[in-house]
Amino acid sequence: MNVPNAITILRILSIPAFTICLLYNHHLSALIIFVGAGISDALDGLIAKAWNQRTTLGAHLDPIADKLLLATAFVALALMRIIPYWLTVLVIARDIIILLGFVILILTSHTVDVKPTLTSKVNTVFQIMTVTGALLTPYHPSMSTLLYYLIWSTAILTCMSGLHYLYIGSRVIENKGG
Repeated sequence: MNVPNAITILRILSIPAFTICLLYNHHLSALIIFVGAGISDALDGLIAKAWNQRTTLGAHLDPIADKLLLATAFVALALMRIIPYWLTVLVIARDIIILLGFVILILTSHTVDVKPTLTSKVNTVFQIMTVTGALLTPYHPSMSTLLYYLIWSTAILTCMSGLHYLYIGSRVIENKGG
């Protein structure tokens, strides 16, 4: 266990606290935990690179922590009717489809290089901005207009990113003789 992996595990352990704060309408506390999780995500990566502490566990655990936090946030915010259900379904369905694609590639003996694409990174940034906007809206009602645009931008980017991964997966299968 190294420092970056410990930070990632703490990020995962913060998810229940984030969820409880959110569901009990403590949006500011939820926002602080969410921002803290974001900072910890940057921090664990920085430490891993600076101290040469990159591990296979960390490479797999870090994106899992991010996806768990975002999926939890989208589900809770949808249940609270702050963001639409359809966006939550879209975000989670994309991740499930990508995960199933990787599993299929692995089961069919294809080599899978797990690297996020630029579209996926931009999508993740918009998902984070959407959650942040949703958490800020009760404190700044003017955020609701921005949140509307963030929701639609996230939806479009989620579809684009999902389709891009489907394209990449189909190319891997096609190039390896399927």
